Amino acid sequence: MATEKIEPRVVGAVLATGLMSLSGVIVETAMNITFPTLMKQFNVTTGTVQWMTTLYLLIVACIVPLSSYLKRRFKLKQLFIVANLLFIAGLLMDACATTFPLLLLGRAIQGFGTGIALPLMFNIILEQVPLSRIGMMTGVGTLVTAIGPAIGPTYGGLLVTNLNWRYIFWILLPFLVISFFVGIRTIKQVATTSAERFDFWSLLGVIITFAGLIFGFSSLGAHPFLSWSVAGAMVFGLLGLAFFIQRARHQEHPLIQLAAVANPAFAWHLVAFFLVQITALGLSFVLPNYLQLVNQQSAFVAGLVVLPGAVVGAAFSPIGGNILDRFGAKRPILLGLGLVVITLAVMTGAATQLSVGGILGLYVGYMVGIGAAFGNIMTDGLKQLPATLKADGNALMNAMQQFAGAMGTAIVSAIIAASQASGVGSTAIKTATGSQWALLVLGIAGAGAWLSMVVAFRFNRHV
Repeated sequence: MATEKIEPRVVGAVLATGLMSLSGVIVETAMNITFPTLMKQFNVTTGTVQWMTTLYLLIVACIVPLSSYLKRRFKLKQLFIVANLLFIAGLLMDACATTFPLLLLGRAIQGFGTGIALPLMFNIILEQVPLSRIGMMTGVGTLVTAIGPAIGPTYGGLLVTNLNWRYIFWILLPFLVISFFVGIRTIKQVATTSAERFDFWSLLGVIITFAGLIFGFSSLGAHPFLSWSVAGAMVFGLLGLAFFIQRARHQEHPLIQLAAVANPAFAWHLVAFFLVQITALGLSFVLPNYLQLVNQQSAFVAGLVVLPGAVVGAAFSPIGGNILDRFGAKRPILLGLGLVVITLAVMTGAATQLSVGGILGLYVGYMVGIGAAFGNIMTDGLKQLPATLKADGNALMNAMQQFAGAMGTAIVSAIIAASQASGVGSTAIKTATGSQWALLVLGIAGAGAWLSMVVAFRFNRHV
């Protein structure tokens, strides 16, 4: 079993879909660097320009839950072609945009492409990779998407400083074209499809859920919690979630089979996966801001400081997956999450006086832990589900990943903004204090992920 080979065609299919997912993450993180430039060029406010990211995340979060239905209804190659062409169309529109609404429309189109592509990659791995090699290949898939947040800020800062923000889109176009031709040659259909009625009411529930929750968390830094923009939006989102769950229970073919969540082992993996993603995206906001506002480094240097950790962590993902294939999931996941908790605890304790070198070293340690644990949590969680529910489980994990990213960023930014707006002292001191509280919250989330996995392993079935 351990000597089973992965077909080169399958590696090509993962590469083709992974390049699309990677491009989506790179653009998302690179565009954050361009916000001041875009505000000046298109004469828009901070609140308006933030929709470049918020709208993209919202669309991705709404499309990802449809992946289980799309997989049952359409062929993998059809989905790939649509996703790739949508992404290319969005890139071209943004590269040539003359107004902000056109720029926003291009980002929305890219969101549809990424929302289809991201779960497609993991569905191919689950269906076409031998069971004994799934851990390693999931690690490779995680590497492809995890390297994006590392490259994005540096990539965006370099282009904005030396060329023009439009090159963020132009340079990615050749990679999408390569992805297109590789995917056409390598993606094959192994599962049968069937004509299935699409439930638009369930889709409406998904849209209301993520629109309400993402908008609510994104508004935390600008509005009081007990306001229509925050609490009102969150209640609206929770009502959408209740509607979606109720609808799914009474449908013969729901968009997502919620029976996956009824599996306690998978449910605890899902909780851990969600909490780990909160720490990852939250930390990717805290550290660059700390480096710029507390340590007085440039945006480009701040991107370079976190780059080694992200690269090391991403490179460690397939290694962690290989450990899972050989020795099981418990060792790499618990050790990896333990390292995440320890590094976050040290960062929290030293948050008022973190040096550039200290941030670099601690972030490398943190990302090694993420590399060992993150992809393996998904792999082991999906192993707890029967084959008929794996696509639904994959959709749930990818949807939670998008939501956790928006939630983690919103929470830590609100904490730091509240600290900066109150008290006495310089901006550097208030930012350091706010960062300490934000890191404490992320550390608690990391500890919650570790405890969730301890519980999950008690429910695990032997596979």
